[in-house]
Amino acid sequence: MAAGEAAPAKKTFLQSVLTWGSPWQIVGAAVLAIAIGMAVTATVDSVPQAAIDILGIPGDLWLRALKAVVLPLIVTSMILAMQRLKEITAGGNALARWTIGYYVLTTVLAIVISTIMTSLVWANQFQTVSQESLDVDEATEAQLDKQQTYTVSQSIVNLFQSFVTDNFIKSLANMDLLAVLVASVVIGYLLKPGTGIVRAVHEIEAMVTVIITFLIYLAPLGVFHLILPNMFKLDLAEMGENLGYLIAGSLSGMFIQLFIVIPIIYFAFMRQNPYTHWLKCSPAWITAWGSASSAATLPVTMKCALERGTPRTVAKFAIPLGCLINMDGTAIYFPVVVTFLAETQGITLSPTQYVFVVLLSTLASIGATPIPSSSLVLTVMIAESINVPLTGMYAVVVAIDWFLDRFRTAVNVSGDLFAAPIITKMTGLKDADDSSSEEGDSIHERQGGPVQQTGGESVPEAQLRPTANDDRV
Repeated sequence: MAAGEAAPAKKTFLQSVLTWGSPWQIVGAAVLAIAIGMAVTATVDSVPQAAIDILGIPGDLWLRALKAVVLPLIVTSMILAMQRLKEITAGGNALARWTIGYYVLTTVLAIVISTIMTSLVWANQFQTVSQESLDVDEATEAQLDKQQTYTVSQSIVNLFQSFVTDNFIKSLANMDLLAVLVASVVIGYLLKPGTGIVRAVHEIEAMVTVIITFLIYLAPLGVFHLILPNMFKLDLAEMGENLGYLIAGSLSGMFIQLFIVIPIIYFAFMRQNPYTHWLKCSPAWITAWGSASSAATLPVTMKCALERGTPRTVAKFAIPLGCLINMDGTAIYFPVVVTFLAETQGITLSPTQYVFVVLLSTLASIGATPIPSSSLVLTVMIAESINVPLTGMYAVVVAIDWFLDRFRTAVNVSGDLFAAPIITKMTGLKDADDSSSEEGDSIHERQGGPVQQTGGESVPEAQLRPTANDDRV
């Protein structure tokens, strides 16, 4: 804050609640939608599909608008992040090492813990079903025929190919976000500072920021109309015992990762209350739960990270990258669902097969696209790679995937938000106090406050450099 500027008055609780797009309004909208949905499904036999479709229109439009700004946000964020990192070479290397290293570490931890829990606890709970339940009906068979499956080697090849585009315009049109991100990194590194293109990127980002701010104001309405129609689809009475264990196995693994593993890592690095941090980021993970899309939630995630004090350089690099490769919730799901498909037909996985599940789940979670239910195709790939035939129980997985996908996405987004302050702490990177050149560079700035600086003080441009932590991997 510049000298002579008065500190903004702290809002009262009532003022915070009445602020458009506030976390309290988003939480209230989510709770209200869940309450109405459960009340309606408990009192009527079924909700007409027409009512579900019409109620979902506002939420669908809001989600489409969010998705529309994802690509411009990723491109501008990565280009400008690389422009800043060019000025701090050592810090840029540390940022890349810590970001990728942290994401890979938490993903592997999530998969290993999920696999151990599944093999020791949940595998014994799944019951073999009748042959009639295992038979694949025509609808499921047609769905499987439409899905393109890959061998392990093909999956590895496709993973590496997804990093490099052969047609940038086509990748933009097809929402190949990982290829777009890599191309944006290269463009940002090659552009010379201060050129017309860089200034144009700043202007585009400023426009995207205005749009995102407006969409955040509409978040309570959008979240409400995303959750309510989906609550009407949930029929607990039709859940079999096996399906209940599948849900319990998936959610328990996500609970351990989100409320035990990651908070321990966060506290070890930050020495701060991880649960307070998570609650203050509630707009992001509630939006993630409502939309079931990490990509659509990216603008909200970025806003929360900036408001929590993450420097722009770190946020614009780590958050988009985490949206694409940090899939802890998805990684937890794969061992459970593959074991479910095996045990329901009387197949007990061997330790060697579980090792393959860990390896394939790691690759699959990194290569998963941040869109709803993208894990269904990858589940087929993992199951077939360890010789687990696909039966009629796959239709059960498809039927409930929309529900579990929301929790997976919320865990994925939460992992990104926990990662941002840790990466900031370990790299020691700070933003320059240069409002003239960075105007419009932060969502939070446009809402009336500067980005909080690491250590609580501004750093002149000449002093923008990494700290002694940068020599640690």
